[in-house]
Amino acid sequence: MPEGESGFDLVRSTRWSSRICSIVLILSLIASQSGYASSVPSVPGKQGTAETPVPQSFDRTNAGAGAGVSINDPDGEPQFGEASVAWSKQGIGNATASVTVKAGEPSAVSDAKQIAPGDYAGKSRVLLWKAAGKGWVEYAVNVPESALYEIRLSYRPLTEGGGSGPILWEVTVDGRRQFAESSSAALYRTWQDVRPILKNGDGDQIRPRSKDVSDWGVRALVDSSGAYSEPLQWYFEKGSHTIRFAGAESVALETILLAPRERIAPYEEVSAAYPAAVPAAPPPTLTLQAEEFDSKNDTAIKLFSDRNPRSVPRAKGRITYNTVGGIRWVEQNQEITWSFEVPADGRYQIGFRALQNTVSQKTSFRTVRLDGKVPFQEFLAYGFPYSASWKGRVLEDSAGKPYSVYLTKGKHTLSLAVTHAPVEPVITELESLTRTLDAIDWDLRSLVGAVVDRNRTWNMDQDFPGLTGKLVQTAERMERLAEQAVRINGNKDSISQGLDTAAKDIRSLMKKPEEIPYNVKEISSMRDKFGTFIETLLKQSLQLDEIYIAPENGTLPAMEASLWNRLWGGLANFYYSFDSRDSITKLDGDKLNIWVQRGRDYVDQLQQLADERFTPDTGIQVKVNLMANPELLLMSNAAGVQPDIALGLTQDLPVDFAIRGSLHNLALFPDFQQFYKGFSPGSWLPLFYNGGYYGVPETQSFQVLFYREDLLKKLGIGIPQTWEDVYDILPTLQQNYMNFYVNPSQFSQFFYQNNVDLYEPDGLKTALDNPEAFRAFKQWTDLFNTYAIEREVPSFYQHFRDGTMPIGISDYNMYVQLAAAAPELNDRWKIAAMPGVRQKDGTILRWAGGGQRTGVIFERSDKKEQAWQFLKWWLSADIQQQYGADLEAVNGVAFRWNTSNVEAFTRLPWKREDAQVILNQWKWYKDIPNVPGGYFMEREANNAWIRTVVGTTNYRASLEQAVRDINRELRRKQEEFGFIDKAGNRLKPLDVPLVDRPWEGIDRYVD
Repeated sequence: MPEGESGFDLVRSTRWSSRICSIVLILSLIASQSGYASSVPSVPGKQGTAETPVPQSFDRTNAGAGAGVSINDPDGEPQFGEASVAWSKQGIGNATASVTVKAGEPSAVSDAKQIAPGDYAGKSRVLLWKAAGKGWVEYAVNVPESALYEIRLSYRPLTEGGGSGPILWEVTVDGRRQFAESSSAALYRTWQDVRPILKNGDGDQIRPRSKDVSDWGVRALVDSSGAYSEPLQWYFEKGSHTIRFAGAESVALETILLAPRERIAPYEEVSAAYPAAVPAAPPPTLTLQAEEFDSKNDTAIKLFSDRNPRSVPRAKGRITYNTVGGIRWVEQNQEITWSFEVPADGRYQIGFRALQNTVSQKTSFRTVRLDGKVPFQEFLAYGFPYSASWKGRVLEDSAGKPYSVYLTKGKHTLSLAVTHAPVEPVITELESLTRTLDAIDWDLRSLVGAVVDRNRTWNMDQDFPGLTGKLVQTAERMERLAEQAVRINGNKDSISQGLDTAAKDIRSLMKKPEEIPYNVKEISSMRDKFGTFIETLLKQSLQLDEIYIAPENGTLPAMEASLWNRLWGGLANFYYSFDSRDSITKLDGDKLNIWVQRGRDYVDQLQQLADERFTPDTGIQVKVNLMANPELLLMSNAAGVQPDIALGLTQDLPVDFAIRGSLHNLALFPDFQQFYKGFSPGSWLPLFYNGGYYGVPETQSFQVLFYREDLLKKLGIGIPQTWEDVYDILPTLQQNYMNFYVNPSQFSQFFYQNNVDLYEPDGLKTALDNPEAFRAFKQWTDLFNTYAIEREVPSFYQHFRDGTMPIGISDYNMYVQLAAAAPELNDRWKIAAMPGVRQKDGTILRWAGGGQRTGVIFERSDKKEQAWQFLKWWLSADIQQQYGADLEAVNGVAFRWNTSNVEAFTRLPWKREDAQVILNQWKWYKDIPNVPGGYFMEREANNAWIRTVVGTTNYRASLEQAVRDINRELRRKQEEFGFIDKAGNRLKPLDVPLVDRPWEGIDRYVD
């Protein structure tokens, strides 16, 4: 240290040197760029502003003129809307003739055993694509003209494949994707609800299961995100081309048709062409019960019980499924179809008894089809405005005049499908604004550092030239977008008002530009708010009770409850609320009694699923109750009131109960070993005791590496594979006022990755006293002592979101939190495998636990065989998939079901790349065994960490003290429960299973 310079002065001078370097770097970047917009890659036809014309599929209805597409896919590909604009500017139009390709004659396939011609469902020489993972098929096609084509397919899903979701394909032409949406073009299945609707023993209706009734049909490929009301189009130049479809769903293909888009005329033109003749006497109005629909294209669309006195049939204190949709009919492209028959040719109007109250003042949009086609442009995206209560809605124009459709005598179909097309321009511009604000936020943080120095005086023209102009432009864009959002929505809502407020906030900042660096968090707050706006715009809820098909001049029935009916209905519902059939103290001897330590949503969903699937198949009736606290199991046992099964217990409780003789040993069931193989060996460790297994893994968390891809790219940092790689990136992070996150209370991975088990094989002592254990403990504590990782982080999620901790290790909760509550980070964060320890042979050990919830059977149950039958059913792939899909459909991604069944996991809607990361990490899953006194392991390991990291105790001495304390408690408990005598002699075995190899059973699910 130079003479006369204190340690504080040296640190201060180092910080200022770092800041000066950062300023020089930023100014050089600014000088080399024309502005923030230059960092956004350009695409053909893009003008760089929000005023780019919108393709027809955006503005057919209420979108309004001037709606802009100004942002690209993160991979640099244009969106379909941008590509459409570019094609239009180049004079490229729709094709005039179709080109047909026989699907049974591909030019190449990925696997001739899985994808081959054959006969199926009445069709000969079709392509049978029996997917066993992702595959592809190619076709050679000769196109007679340079034009735009829809791709229509005659197809039928292979029900033998067991899939339930849409058929998603990546479509490439001559080896490349023409636009981002071609990575996930969709075809849909056809589903029906099984009828009649059954009732359970309490008189509640059982929600009907869905059955796949898909048949041969011709459909055009559509955008799976629902951003367009019409099918996608591809550009083909005249000549020969190769089309490739890549996907992972089983399907039979008959023909592939490159077809011109069918023109949809406006209502005025269509109406003028209707026949003039009308029936002599108007036919009666048809009333359809919406819940009695003909088909749907998504199993997530469900029936709902509504207690409104006007809803038909009336719900009299029992679950009565009398409506459809609501929060289960909000996702892109979800479609419901009803069939009806009109008695005479003529013009008809269409009405609904509808409820649309999910998001205040927000309009929901539906594409309306009659007999499979959109009759006129106004039905491409028809808006259902917000209403706090049930309303009668007649499909009408802006002046209130009902639209009429001409129907011939006989059978017809009516379909409503969710579409995001009108709001897509707003979503696109919000994403662009989010990127702009993010760029401003990043540069400001780089300039001012992690801690805002309010003693620093800023001159923005000198310190950050161009910033104030960018902020003014951003405020103007927000104001224009707010006006556009009002035009599309039909009135002001939270999005348009939020945009206006954000614009005012920016203009308020501009009054004192020199204080802008003091308000970095306000910029971040705006960016986060816009992400929430996007999620809100995507919620397109609509609940229906009745549908009316009325003659053009006919009358519609009363669609709302009268005042008297509302009053009487309210009194009746109040009376019904006193039903106490859900009391946990009332065990039904004729039913399998199950207590669940989860929220009410989970419990109700399980009861419905058991009524729908388990009881009809087995004849075993089930009663599911919510258990608020696991202590109720101890108290109920003392009171002689105990269930047959408990679910949702933390992984430490089964062994605690087993030690006291309360649980049944599941290993005694003859088929347990077969059941055991379906789960990770490491997940069984906490459930093993005294030679048996006393619980089953229900759900599992996982530990993976979370990282902000956008920030790491800016820093030039790669994804660490080992802990040595982590050490290498820490200086770069910390020099930029950032850090890496490790939860200090998670410790097992450091020992497991260094080939250290936490207990000796006999389970009587800890194994933390060998040389490898000391090395692992030093690795754990050195992260905080030597490498300056933060010891206390109140919220990794918040630090990750604002960019101060752009990388770190976390779990399932972090994943769903980011997916549900940080929409502004969509496509900007990713996950990777846990960093590990490289071995001499080059392999990397990535062992890690995660925690799990479990299910148990009680020893006092007189229905053990039935209980075991239920547990096997409950944890089967089909049931776990349906339960998880239903939960998420009702409650959103925050309720993503982290099932322990790996096959079910692969069927749930995880991002494919994320699912592969989790599956690869899953093979290294290894949790902490539970032994008598084992609770001291975690306690003393963390005490040792505190002594070494927070205190000054040498790491070796600290761990040695922990070993002594752990072994003392283990011996005390082993003596208490009869495993050793007072002299320490072993009386009975307490062997801990050995898990020393990654789980090979998961390999078939990993790409």
